[in-house]
Amino acid sequence: APAAAAPAAHAPAAGAPAPAAGAGRTSSRVVASPLAKSIAAEAGVDLSLVTATGPHGRIIGRDVTEAMEKGTAVAGAGAGMGGAAAGLPAGVPGTDFTEVPHTNVRKVIASRLLESKTTVPHYYLSVDLTIDRLMELRETLNNKAAKDKEGKPAYKLSVNDFIIKACALSLKEHPEVNSSWMDTFIRRYNYVDVSVAVATENGLITPIVADADLKGLTTISHEVKQLAAKARDGKLLPHEFQGGTFSVSNLGMMGVTGFSAIINPPQSCILAVGATEQRVVPSADGKFGVSNVVRMTLSCDHRTVDGAVGAQFLQSLRKYIEDPTSMLL
Repeated sequence: APAAAAPAAHAPAAGAPAPAAGAGRTSSRVVASPLAKSIAAEAGVDLSLVTATGPHGRIIGRDVTEAMEKGTAVAGAGAGMGGAAAGLPAGVPGTDFTEVPHTNVRKVIASRLLESKTTVPHYYLSVDLTIDRLMELRETLNNKAAKDKEGKPAYKLSVNDFIIKACALSLKEHPEVNSSWMDTFIRRYNYVDVSVAVATENGLITPIVADADLKGLTTISHEVKQLAAKARDGKLLPHEFQGGTFSVSNLGMMGVTGFSAIINPPQSCILAVGATEQRVVPSADGKFGVSNVVRMTLSCDHRTVDGAVGAQFLQSLRKYIEDPTSMLL
């Protein structure tokens, strides 16, 4: 039997609209208004990919801006957004930006802090401590430092050195604070390793002053300076920043009067230290004077440290900070 004849191709119905420009255009000639050409040139838009809605297949300005919003007509679209949102010229509010790839350090910081803030029940206790006597003792001890031939002192104690030592001694008095929450038990450490927050170009890192309760102020001062320098140079060894039983974060040198820090898991607490402020306070004789005051905020894991325990720790801390000679006994 003869093969069935192929159906005849249907001609376009009379009056049917012509295909839109850019959707199957066969001619290389693009008809566009001066405004459309100007916008396209400035934004890097390929006019051959723009759908025309103007009379006689003419591309008008609105066609170019709509194509830019859709991101379908920018040269190189789909190859990455670069410094601005795809399809929009640089400088448009909300679209001009730079995408910085995550570093390994930043990924670790993000992961650990997200874990801490979403799984650890934080609460916060703040105290204002007077450090007049601490500053006087610091000045006295620094003036006693031996100097080399160039006049450089053998040590230079900072307020933070005293705070680290005071925290270490307070942790020995309150072992509940020097602990970690585990699945089936609470681990209380028999040693005191204080992590000290250090800001680097790659992010925050917390090198450790090991056995801080057993070390003198000058030793703590030297170690903190050495560890901070190694941290900024990216030369810390794993054992120098992994672990720790308690953390201290000090933003006082940046003028921050007070803040609440995020606990560094698996530790139970972190102490946030603010800037030194001069305040008018009453004295023992009923008069008023000016004192140097620092706000400190203790962030606690409520699973391991109850509110009363956190408050008792801060009482011990106050004792050492406001009467610093007790650290030397």
